[in-house]
Amino acid sequence: MSLTFAVGDLTIHRVIEQETTFLPALEMFPALTGELLAENRSWLRQAKALDNEDGLILCFQSYVVKTPHHTILIDTCIGNDKPRTTRPKWHMKTDDIYLSGLKAAGLSVGDIDIVMCTHLHPDHVGWNTRLENGRWVPTFPNARYVFGKGEFEHWAAQNAKAEIPTFTDSVLPVVEANKADLVTNDFAIGDHARILPTPGHTPGHVAFVFGKGRDAAVFCGDAMHSPLQTRYPDLSPKFDVDPTAAAKSRRGLLERLCETETLCCTAHFPSPSAGRIKRRGDAFTCEMV
Repeated sequence: MSLTFAVGDLTIHRVIEQETTFLPALEMFPALTGELLAENRSWLRQAKALDNEDGLILCFQSYVVKTPHHTILIDTCIGNDKPRTTRPKWHMKTDDIYLSGLKAAGLSVGDIDIVMCTHLHPDHVGWNTRLENGRWVPTFPNARYVFGKGEFEHWAAQNAKAEIPTFTDSVLPVVEANKADLVTNDFAIGDHARILPTPGHTPGHVAFVFGKGRDAAVFCGDAMHSPLQTRYPDLSPKFDVDPTAAAKSRRGLLERLCETETLCCTAHFPSPSAGRIKRRGDAFTCEMV
């Protein structure tokens, strides 16, 4: 299993929290038919993206990117001690898998300079905070946390109507600790990191592009969940708030990456999770590294 990649002057580490069956494919993708699934079952199983009962296998992970100037953590997975009653594998977790994965990469929580979240769903912000003496505190004490302003404002408005546990335990404590930067789409970190808007999965979903002078690596968050979507970019999961916009963002991202040397670092594709996008007819494929 590949856990570390070198691209240009970047070193990229994967920190895996879970790699497991998530939902049945036909439930995850409402427009997916049994016939289409049957046509793709063989290669999906070979890629370890589909189990023997047609359940989608997803990886839940963070990426740590070491640039010449910063150590940047992208998305913070599921977290411990979080009430996630609709997801038994996430609910009130107490294992040491994530922090051990960080340690295996030669890193401690104090080494992270910047945390960047593609969006604010529970499996992308969980380790933003940890429980300490009954309080949620930022896990990465020396880091600034980067949240998209539009994404944050969307969830703040929803939380004002009815409490959203993810927002109250994994986002607000960071803001209250004065560790958060709410940024717009022109945000950049020096000449190594910038934002690529990819709305649809959530209203303010973004991808992050890294590389000096070129796109060396793109971290696409939930613009895609499964390799099946590279072959069928219009296939949107039931979690996309705007499936049409998500499909447009996904196809635009794939076109941007297609036939380039840019490393596509996916949030949820099965290991090794990162690859390069190639054209396949009027669609695409991700050739894993």
